[in-house]
Amino acid sequence: MICLAANGFGIAATAKHFPESTAWQTLAYQFEHVPWVGCAFWDLIQPSFMFMVGVSLPFSLTKRRTEGASVYSLWGHAIFRAVFLVLLGIVLRSNGRDQTNFTFMDVVSQIGLGYVFLFLMAWWPRWVQWIAATAILAGYWAWFATYPLPPADVNPQSVGLPADWPMLTGFEAHWQKNLNAARDFDLWFLNLFPRKEPYVFDGGGYQTLNFIPSLVTMLFGVMTGDFIRQSTDRRRVFLMLVVFGILGIASGWALDHFGYCPLVKRIWTPSWTLFSTGITLLMLASFYGIIDGLGWKAWAFPLYVAGMNSIALYIMGHWLKGWAKGTLITHFGNTWPTMLGEAYQPMVESFAVLLMFWLIVYWFYRQRAFIRI
Repeated sequence: MICLAANGFGIAATAKHFPESTAWQTLAYQFEHVPWVGCAFWDLIQPSFMFMVGVSLPFSLTKRRTEGASVYSLWGHAIFRAVFLVLLGIVLRSNGRDQTNFTFMDVVSQIGLGYVFLFLMAWWPRWVQWIAATAILAGYWAWFATYPLPPADVNPQSVGLPADWPMLTGFEAHWQKNLNAARDFDLWFLNLFPRKEPYVFDGGGYQTLNFIPSLVTMLFGVMTGDFIRQSTDRRRVFLMLVVFGILGIASGWALDHFGYCPLVKRIWTPSWTLFSTGITLLMLASFYGIIDGLGWKAWAFPLYVAGMNSIALYIMGHWLKGWAKGTLITHFGNTWPTMLGEAYQPMVESFAVLLMFWLIVYWFYRQRAFIRI
């Protein structure tokens, strides 16, 4: 949430002023989405967020059942949350447009589309959850793998691909940007909604049905959260997080490396599900080891405050960045963004806006006011 609210800390925009600097270009690569195949740090934000949705669910269910909540009330809340998240994503993606932008690729919409299924699977035994996760990933892979390839004479520019786009070849062509099974589904589905112009393709290659494999990301989170909740041996928890993290990375990488399924975040390929979950597990292991294992907690307070109002911070990042910059200029003038030089203006602005947003959620924290869905 802090990375999103800070707009990537302005690193990618600043790096454009230093095209000859290997260090700046390497750093910039990590703060932008890769064009298609591959992974950068920025690509890991959404899977980490979705994974933590799953991790929190067993704790939430246990607490509410302990407080006496009925199964009916729990299901009612889950359905309400799912619908609200889907609609919130549509509203956020419609900001500044002439009419409602019916799209379901925003992360909160993706969570909402899968949440009722996730809630159902959270009640299942772990071995059934493993079977479900395997079946979903295998089935989704098989659908793409057996779907007819686009005609050989198709014009890539007709679906938004530049002339120099590195087209996937051979078996991997089943996962080509804007020429795949999920895109053809959206060609039908998204045109059921009112639009200024017919839907043809998404500029980033994102698809509505991404919620199906990303549901497995959340389900892996549920299994992880339930394991942590029930375990009393912190060393065992840390070790298992590391082991399964390495297994996830290795299996996702192998599927990509040997040509069975490319590593593509934008359509959430099964290889990406495994690979990104593996890295997320290692990140969780790091935080768990430092905070729960070693007891070093004070340093994480700014992150804790942001996490307690993550939805509020996410909405502010979408709606209030322009307002925040304008407010800072009103009170501090036009020259403060260039205090370190014009090249660093994007970074200065991003950190200033982040500080402003963080102070707002800190005030919420002090008032014990938490926006929950």
